[in-house]
Amino acid sequence: MHLASPIFTAVVVLCASSGLFAGSAPSPIPAWLKEHVGEGEDQIAGPVFERARALYFRKTAEGEIRNPCYFAMDATRPHALSDGRLGKRFYIICEAARSFHAIPAGHGGGRDLQGVADFSNGRRCARNFSNAIDSKLTAGGDYITGDEKTSFKGYYRSVAGRDMILERTFLAFHGEGETANARLREIGGHAALALKKVCLRKKPDSFYANGDGFVQYGELINYADGRSDGCTSWSPADAQAIIAMVKHAPTTLYIYPEAADIEAVARAATARQSRDGTYWSAYCLDQIQSPRFWEREALEPLLAQYEKDHPSAPPQPPPICKEP
Repeated sequence: MHLASPIFTAVVVLCASSGLFAGSAPSPIPAWLKEHVGEGEDQIAGPVFERARALYFRKTAEGEIRNPCYFAMDATRPHALSDGRLGKRFYIICEAARSFHAIPAGHGGGRDLQGVADFSNGRRCARNFSNAIDSKLTAGGDYITGDEKTSFKGYYRSVAGRDMILERTFLAFHGEGETANARLREIGGHAALALKKVCLRKKPDSFYANGDGFVQYGELINYADGRSDGCTSWSPADAQAIIAMVKHAPTTLYIYPEAADIEAVARAATARQSRDGTYWSAYCLDQIQSPRFWEREALEPLLAQYEKDHPSAPPQPPPICKEP
């Protein structure tokens, strides 16, 4: 179910307009919500839920949050399932409205510094995590989100042959502790939309035309079933609904796993010990065998040296479009 459904929208509007939001201290978990806690496909794992809920109530107690809903993400779960469907691992929880939604979300693709280090992730399960700048990896921990910025990406041709504008809104995540450098990393969430095969076409009447009257054109792609550059990506409909929920009303986002969780699971896997007291999606752990957290103190120097040894070519403007 997409968040943009009329039922979900009505719940959010009712909850926000009536001023319903959680109190300053966590209340007992209501029975209706307990039904959504577990490791089933449409459920949220207990450790992820407990931390997300604790973060939300802590921030409401501090007066920082008044949004009636909060978010969580479990990056240990699969994104692309074996049957072609997308796994649900991003959660929207609105306790006052008795609303719980689980939706798909992309994870950081990482990078392969050939000959130096390979910390890339596949589409199905994430093995590598980090908060290192330029790593393009997901970092678990505490965030607050609500700031947004909309950018023009270019024009594309619709199926009907009309010129359409792609503007994509970026929802910034502001982190704490391990994730405090989220702003420097430009970490956030957005719709999984982009333009490929970009070229320049004359359109002097466009607001977005450059000094020579050209604008960017490209082919629209939806990569909701793919990876991202470290940000969280959603389907266009889900992104629109999520961004609308936090407009003028920031809320909390908890992303699992944190570095300590990753290291605990990795130690247990290496020693072939029981994972009692730790959590990881059983399906993905079978796929990746053992996760890894790349410490920024170790990874950032490797990234800097790699960029020095492999300098990027000077940016070139897109070519002029070949007229159809």
